[in-house]
Amino acid sequence: MSEDYDHGRRDGLRLALSILAAEEAKWAALLGESPSRRTNALREVRHKTLQVAQKRVQTALGRLAGKRGAAIDPEIAAAIERAGL
Repeated sequence: MSEDYDHGRRDGLRLALSILAAEEAKWAALLGESPSRRTNALREVRHKTLQVAQKRVQTALGRLAGKRGAAIDPEIAAAIERAGL
């Protein structure tokens, strides 16, 4: 049961990482595009928030891999690479 639980956690974290990467890319494309300074500032805050969230998910994946006492799982490494982290 524990292995199934860990696998489910890894799947959930990989899914979260891919969603955050897609959102971060969307907001990165919009940075500085608006003539409004306020809108641009809000976009920068959202972009930074998504970057911080990605880092936190990456840390959680690293801790999960560390619990197993092995190097980072190839699946996790591939998800991180796809996200560009």
